[in-house]
Amino acid sequence: MGRRRARDRVEEQKEISVVPGVDLLADADRPESWFLLVKGTPQSHVDLSDPEYLDFAYMRRIAHAADLVAPQGAPIDALHLGAGAFSLARYLAHTRPGSRQRAVDSDAALVEMVRRRLPLDRRARLRVGIGDAREWIAARHTNSADLIISDVFAGACTPAHVTSVEFYTEAARVVRPDGFVVVNIGDGYALRHTRAQVATVRSILPHVVMTAEPGILRGRRFGNLVLVAGHRPLPAEELGRLAHRDSELARLVDGKDLERFSSGHTEVHDADAVDSPAPPEDFF
Repeated sequence: MGRRRARDRVEEQKEISVVPGVDLLADADRPESWFLLVKGTPQSHVDLSDPEYLDFAYMRRIAHAADLVAPQGAPIDALHLGAGAFSLARYLAHTRPGSRQRAVDSDAALVEMVRRRLPLDRRARLRVGIGDAREWIAARHTNSADLIISDVFAGACTPAHVTSVEFYTEAARVVRPDGFVVVNIGDGYALRHTRAQVATVRSILPHVVMTAEPGILRGRRFGNLVLVAGHRPLPAEELGRLAHRDSELARLVDGKDLERFSSGHTEVHDADAVDSPAPPEDFF
C-alpha cells in the first residue's frame, strides 16, 4: 500500500485495463510507467523502462534491505507474500540477476492482468502462485529463502492471520540464518498496531529494526512502516544511512529505542489478531 505524492498524477492518468476492483493506470509523469490500484488503494508502481525506479517510499526502504541481504549483485532466493505488480521482484531481477524468486497472491485475475499488461523481462526467474500467503509460506521448505517480503493487503488493510506469532514462526523457519524477513505495515496516530507487531516479531526473530518517516513515527499521520528482522544482527547503521538519504527522509529505530517503542505491548497470537487499521477516508 502506498500513498500518492502528487494528486495531479492520479487525475491525469489514463485507464487501460479493469478487473473488478482493480485499476491499472498510466503515470502521467513517466513514460512506460503504471500504477496498480486495488479497491481505490494504490498498491504498486512499475516503470517498465527502469526496474530500479521505485515510486513508493516504503518500497525503496524494502529495497534497501534487499540490497544488504547479500553482496552486491549476488543472486538470492526471494519470496514475495503479496505479488501486486511485481515491482520488487522486477527490482531484484534487475539488481541481482539470476535470483530465484517466488510470489503468491490471492487474486488470480489481478496476477493475470499484470502478466498481460506489464510483462516481466523473460530473464526474470519469477514463479507466481495463487493462494493464501499464510498457507503458502507454511508449505515452503525450511531455510530456503534469503529474503521474505511480507506486503499482504486486502484493500487497504493487512489481514489478521498474517500478523500473528504463528505466522512469523513460519517465516522464521523458512528464512535462512543470515537472511531477512521484511514486513510492510500500514498504521497511524498512536501506532498501536505497529507496536504490537514489533513485539510479535521480536518474540520470534531476535534482531529487528524499523524505518519510517518522522511524521508517521510521531503519530502525526497515517503511513507505512517497514520492519526488517533476522536471526543474526542486522546492518542497522547502513539501513539507517540509506533511509536518511532517501528523497522522503526516513528514520531508523532499533535497539533500546525500539524496545521503548513496543514497551507495554505483548505479542499477538491467532486467537487475538486483528486486521491492521484502515487509513483515513481522504488518505488517497
